[in-house]
Amino acid sequence: MGGSDARALSRSLLDLCRMRKLTIATAESCTGGLVAGALTDIPGSSDVIDRGFVTYSNDAKRAMLGVEASTLTNFGAVSKETATAMAIGALERADVDLAVAITGIAGPGGATPGKPVGLVHFAAAARDGRIIHREHRFGAIGRSAVRQRSVVEALRMLMDLARGPQVAAKPQRAAASRLRPRVTRSPRRHAVKRRPPRSPRG
Repeated sequence: MGGSDARALSRSLLDLCRMRKLTIATAESCTGGLVAGALTDIPGSSDVIDRGFVTYSNDAKRAMLGVEASTLTNFGAVSKETATAMAIGALERADVDLAVAITGIAGPGGATPGKPVGLVHFAAAARDGRIIHREHRFGAIGRSAVRQRSVVEALRMLMDLARGPQVAAKPQRAAASRLRPRVTRSPRRHAVKRRPPRSPRG
């Protein structure tokens, strides 16, 4: 998985979001803006991409995304809780439809007990309340490889959320089809009501 995968995914994601009129924001730590870079590398991305937050430090996560200090203290910067808070913060502060967040340990240093090099937490949030979290342990495959694979995973998560509302639309279509018989019946009822006035005129 490399740059070609990210470029193809970026194009597909932008096309889908453009069709569905969805906007995106990114919140990145270990990838340092690579997701936003992959998306904005595609011409015409400005009608989908609103902004990208590069929040490398804990201070930046608090100041720019509203991540609570207690979240960072209790769970750490590289955690499900922090990634989720980052995604929600980006969603709210950018006022977009979709947001994705990445926080991890790209290496070669930075590992702690229970959090090895290559551990990356992802979260994606949608305005309708859906939130996805994924944890990947890429291993010590090299800093660049961890970052590149993280970009691809983040784009896939955005694709999943961008497709999601279509499932919610199916019940609405079914409900609409159920109402169709009522619509066809109403003209018949009106037709019955129109007949009595005609008889006195004759």
